Amino acid sequence: MKRKRSFSGIWVVLVAALALEAISCLMYFSSRAAIRHEAEQRAKTELRKADLEIEVHAIEMETAAKTLAAMVERNLEYPDAVYASTRLAISVLRQNTSMAVAFVPDYYPEKGYFYEVCSSRISEDSIFTRQIGSAEHDYTRMEWYQNGFVHDSCWWCEPYLDNAGARTYVVSCSCPVYDRDSNVVAVVCIDMSLDYLQGLSEFLQVYANSYYSIQSSTGQNIVSAPDTAAGRKYNIYEREIAATGWHIEIIIPEEELFRDLNHIGRIVGVLMLLGLALLILIVWYAGRSNRQLIRSTEQNERMESELNIARNIQMAMLPTRFPPFPDFPNLNAYGMVLPAKEVGGDLFDFYIRENKLFFCIGDVSGKGVPAALVMAVTHSLFRSCTSYMDSPAQIVTLMNDSQAGEANNQNMFVTLFLGILDLRTGELCYCNAGHDAPILLAASCRPLPAKPNLPLGVLAGFTYEEQQAQLAVGDTLFLYTDGLTEAENSAHELYGEKRMNECLEKNAQLMPGELVAAMQKSVAAFVGEAQQSDDLTMFAIRMLNASPAAGHTSTDSSTHFTLIMRNDIKQIPTLAEWIDTLGLPQDLNMPINLALEEAVSNVMLYAYPGQSGQVLVEADKSAEQIVFTITDSGVPFDPTQQEEPDITQSAEDRPIGGLGIFLVRQIMNEVRYERKENKNILTLTKKI
Repeated sequence: MKRKRSFSGIWVVLVAALALEAISCLMYFSSRAAIRHEAEQRAKTELRKADLEIEVHAIEMETAAKTLAAMVERNLEYPDAVYASTRLAISVLRQNTSMAVAFVPDYYPEKGYFYEVCSSRISEDSIFTRQIGSAEHDYTRMEWYQNGFVHDSCWWCEPYLDNAGARTYVVSCSCPVYDRDSNVVAVVCIDMSLDYLQGLSEFLQVYANSYYSIQSSTGQNIVSAPDTAAGRKYNIYEREIAATGWHIEIIIPEEELFRDLNHIGRIVGVLMLLGLALLILIVWYAGRSNRQLIRSTEQNERMESELNIARNIQMAMLPTRFPPFPDFPNLNAYGMVLPAKEVGGDLFDFYIRENKLFFCIGDVSGKGVPAALVMAVTHSLFRSCTSYMDSPAQIVTLMNDSQAGEANNQNMFVTLFLGILDLRTGELCYCNAGHDAPILLAASCRPLPAKPNLPLGVLAGFTYEEQQAQLAVGDTLFLYTDGLTEAENSAHELYGEKRMNECLEKNAQLMPGELVAAMQKSVAAFVGEAQQSDDLTMFAIRMLNASPAAGHTSTDSSTHFTLIMRNDIKQIPTLAEWIDTLGLPQDLNMPINLALEEAVSNVMLYAYPGQSGQVLVEADKSAEQIVFTITDSGVPFDPTQQEEPDITQSAEDRPIGGLGIFLVRQIMNEVRYERKENKNILTLTKKI
């Protein structure tokens, strides 16, 4: 009888072994199919990202080339003006190494047979401009130059080594320059470094050992991939870049896709054999009592897996795309959440509706799964209420009523800060529900005035108050939860508001992503090896550009426009956007833009040596003329007293400086300077 029962137990083990083997095989092949599908989707996604990055950059380059060509065409009678034009054009681009204008041989006899002016970016803040045309550098033989006479618009050449301009391997975009008789007299060339394209590996390196390549429209390698080995299987995904006609490929070895799966399969196989052996011993010696232990172990593993799934679901609810809004260049935002446990109760969220940024940050009382559930409800309420309401106070009131009273059986509450930022005017309307006041990084680092009100879920029917503030260009709003200031080190010391403010002031000029990273690094250095005690969330918003519709008033005879900028040369693109709002005639927009950029750049670079300051640009427009007034509180400096440069001299013989104010005088009808009330006032008048 005992022998029969023993054989029955063995048969149960064998049947279980076969069933496990069948399930394992099914899971293995299902996993292979899922991994292959995920790899394909991931590769296509990354290809789209790289395509967008290259296409945006290519269009930016083509626009810059056409703009530079237009500037040169308007100043053909001034051969030296091309120096400032190329320098200005490259200063507003992000990645390019050099730009050049190559004239038809002997076009300017006084400049020599070859005349090619090139501006190269030496560093982020340094640009080197010089004349590189010579018999040794015969640009007329270059592919980009020759095609400038064939194509009437922008054209991309094959890769080549640029020894004279960028001094690296590049692909170039060229554009013709016409004289008044529609003859091509020069070719504009703008370089895209192959080092930049090589850097796209951060988008395309979807697996550790995957490859990528970029080919030109004729099949020539721009970025080449290693040779594939015979006998190995590869998954190849490609996409065409419409702007340039190039092709991008991602090549993933077959074994790379399933490396982890095969490794886990081998481990699982060994573990299954060991488990079966152990199961036989358990069935043989321990019997029914030990099976309960196995079920308990499986339940614990399932609970851990479910917690991990819950964490992934919770993190997926939060924003993950940064920079988040490529269609809104006047806004940059970044945020992050670090839960103290598998799941947490902190949240932040934001989105744009009708040119307004709706955003919030919150902290649920408690930790773990209950806090995570309340967090999910709060997140859902924020999205739902803001979809049709525009008043922060009304939104917060509705969210509070939904979470208070009988709906809050666990007596949990949520501190929340909710804001609505008008991206056209910079006006911020907000309501605080018991949360820490955000920090406004403007001229100084200070808390945003915020009435505390009650947290959500404490008292149903509570009336919340909203407030207003104004964000200017360059201002950053930093929001956080108390997990930042209450972070503890091993000695149980708090990080505190003082350390936070010092770190914010030190990094106030950084973009939101860099600012949050710097703050995270500072907290990590303070905490050290101590265990995280509370959820930590940080979120930053930065206004980059002035609103095109803001800053002007009208009278009966003229219209007055204003723009306030900090002495940061990176804000120069904001000036061009502001000029576009003045409604100037088409033929005046470009030269006035050039003149103002020269004048404002001069103030930003020299008016405030070693310190921060502001530049006020005003415009009074009437039917006959437009008058620009540039005011700063910097050191006294009269640019009109500079001697005019001798443009008949070569660039090598002419002293540095003076060309900018010369261009301003050539463009404007009147240039006047005065020092009044410790301020520099430069007035530029242009007849319309």
